[in-house]
Amino acid sequence: MRAHPIFAPILAPCLALCLALAPVMAPAAHAEEPSPLGIGLEGFAYPFPVRFLPLSRDGEAQRLAYMDVPAADNANGRTVLLLHGRNFPSSYWEPVIRTLSNAGYRVVVPDQLGFGKSSKPIGSYTFDRMAADTLALADSLKIQRFDIVAHSMGGMLAVRMARNYPQRVNSLVLEAPIGLEDYRFTVPPVSDEALIAREADLTADAYRKQLMTSYALSIPASAIEPFVSIRERVKGSGEYPRWLKSFVNSYQMIWGQPIVHEIPLVKAPTLFIMGANDHNAPGKGFAPTEMRSSMGDNTGHARALAGRMPNGKAEVLNNVGHLVHMEATEMFNTLTLEFLNTH
Repeated sequence: MRAHPIFAPILAPCLALCLALAPVMAPAAHAEEPSPLGIGLEGFAYPFPVRFLPLSRDGEAQRLAYMDVPAADNANGRTVLLLHGRNFPSSYWEPVIRTLSNAGYRVVVPDQLGFGKSSKPIGSYTFDRMAADTLALADSLKIQRFDIVAHSMGGMLAVRMARNYPQRVNSLVLEAPIGLEDYRFTVPPVSDEALIAREADLTADAYRKQLMTSYALSIPASAIEPFVSIRERVKGSGEYPRWLKSFVNSYQMIWGQPIVHEIPLVKAPTLFIMGANDHNAPGKGFAPTEMRSSMGDNTGHARALAGRMPNGKAEVLNNVGHLVHMEATEMFNTLTLEFLNTH
C-alpha cells in the first residue's frame, strides 16, 4: 500500500530517523564469555599424556603433573628435563619435546607445584623445595643423571638444581633465563596484597600487551593467545583466589631468592641461548624510574656470567625476544641438540 501524498512530508523525516537509529535499537551482539577452567587446567589439553607424582607441602597432599615422553627411535639412554617459565604451562615445550624425542632422548616435562596442571599450594615457595620436588620426580622415574633445558624462571631453578645436586646434572641449557641480576638491588619489596590486586585487575588485553611488550616477542599475538585464554578462563574457577595467591608467591620467590651469585659456581657445562631483544626484568615496573633503564641487560649479563663459569657459553639470536624456542624454533633446537650431543 502506498502512503497518501499528503503524509509524505511527515513520513519521510520519521523514516530517516528510524534508519539512523536502527543500529542503536538493534539487539547488541554479545561476545561469548570464555568457559571457566579449573586452576589445575583440567579442561586444557596437553600434547602428551599427563601423569601425577604425589607430594606433600606444609602438611597438605599435592600432585606434581608431568609428561614423560620416550625416545621416538634409536634411544641414546639419556634424559632431558624441561623446566618451564612462570607465565607458561609446560605444554608450550611441545616443539622441543618432539625434537629431543626424535633425536633419541627421553624427555620429562614437569609442571612445578603452583603451575599448569600441578597443585597450587598457597604457602611460601622456594627454589630449594622446587629442586627437591623435581629430584623426587627423577627418583620416582629411576633417572639417575639428566640434562636440563630451562626457560625463564626455570633457569633459576636449573641453577639451583645444578648447585644442590651436581652429581645428578650433566649439563644445562638456559633459554632466556631470568635472575641474571639481583632484583633486590633495584626493586623495592612489594606486599602480597598489592601484587594480588594488580594481578586481579589485569585484563586479557593488558596481559596480552604485557607479554608482547615486556618479552619483546617477534611472533604474532595469536601465538600467545592460549596463555591469555588460560589466564582468563581460570578467573571463572571457584578457586581463583588460591591461584592468585600461588602466582604471587612465585614472584616473591624470584625477587627474594637470587641465584645470580651462584651461577659462576656451576660446574656443569652450560649454554645460554638468549634473544637479543629480551630486556625482561621481573619487578621493573616497581623500580624507581631512574633505575629502570639499567635493568634487563640480559644478553650482556649472560655473556659476562658465561665467561666467569668453568664451562659456560652464550649464544645470542638477533631479532628474538624472551620466547626463543617459539620465536626461533629451528635455531633453538639446533643449538640445543648440538650442545647436548657434545656433552
